[in-house]
Amino acid sequence: MNTLYTKKKSNIFVLSALTILFFTASLGLKSCDEHGNLILPLTEAEIIQGLKEALKVGTDNTVTQTNQLNGYFGNPLIKIPWPEEAAGAYNYINNNLTVLRPILDEVVLLMNRGAEEASAKAKPIFIDAIMNMTIQDARNILNGNDNAATQYLHDRTYHSLRNAFRPDIHAALESVGAASAWSSITSVYNPIATITPGINPINTDLADYTTAKALDGLFLLIEAEEKKIRTDPAARINDILRRVFGTLDN
Repeated sequence: MNTLYTKKKSNIFVLSALTILFFTASLGLKSCDEHGNLILPLTEAEIIQGLKEALKVGTDNTVTQTNQLNGYFGNPLIKIPWPEEAAGAYNYINNNLTVLRPILDEVVLLMNRGAEEASAKAKPIFIDAIMNMTIQDARNILNGNDNAATQYLHDRTYHSLRNAFRPDIHAALESVGAASAWSSITSVYNPIATITPGINPINTDLADYTTAKALDGLFLLIEAEEKKIRTDPAARINDILRRVFGTLDN
């Protein structure tokens, strides 16, 4: 009888072990310690906590980078350039209207200053999207492409960010003098353009343009932060990031 009991107990143990292994394999979420030893699979709570922490780190770093002097203007990756659709105006003014020439580069500088001032507005919007992440969102992000978390944020925050940024960008452009400089350019150039063959008036809404470029820059930096956490163990600054994203190293 003892032999039968022992055999049943052994079978139960084997069945339990197989169940754990099957659960781990089906999720694709195994985790190892620093010696490569298999440890228990990630729980749903850990997955969500790890992904939220990764997004928090990435967005915090991005807002810190952009919401400072030269955060945009000094970073060639996200510096907001003169509007491409107004390139003809830039060239015409640069070559023919010497009185306006100094204002051209000033507008570029001031657009970037406006974006730097407004970027702090992104933080609470990002936090709201992060806090509302579901377990399915977290699984899709963890097993997705290197920019899956960035895409999640983009899908859920872009319109809110644009609505929040535009008034701040507009106010910032007014306060730093960009709107005045832009008005000086258009008020002189556009009357000339309407009567001169081959050149077109400037129709760019400076606040809309700056807002769109500012948001493009934010998401570009967030994407770089995400890729760093996914691929560089040194970027995983706490235990939960190391545990969750360590699954991707195996």
